[in-house]
Amino acid sequence: MTETLVHRAPLARWQGEKAVYHLLRITGEAAEALAAHALMQRLEFGRQRGFGSIKVMALIGETQWKTSVFPQKKPSPSSSETVGRREREWILLVSKKVMRAEDIAPGDEITAELTLL
Repeated sequence: MTETLVHRAPLARWQGEKAVYHLLRITGEAAEALAAHALMQRLEFGRQRGFGSIKVMALIGETQWKTSVFPQKKPSPSSSETVGRREREWILLVSKKVMRAEDIAPGDEITAELTLL
């Protein structure tokens, strides 16, 4: 059974040493579902993909492409109710080709549909 997640967030711009990247940070319930899927794959196949990534079919607007999402560890807020819990987010890179096709720019709220492969 194929699972599809929908996540809405602003498109972020990140300046690396050699290039500029545009990405969508996936958090909350969608991030939890991705982490669970990654764990199930690790249990089923006995290993994980490079950088802990998960293959997905991404859809933004009318543009669809096959790609991967990557886990990022975030520091947990220091409060008594989150002690021992580590929050996680996932990153979906969005190419300039997709940005041009969908007329989106950094800071725009976008909705991405991710079908887990």
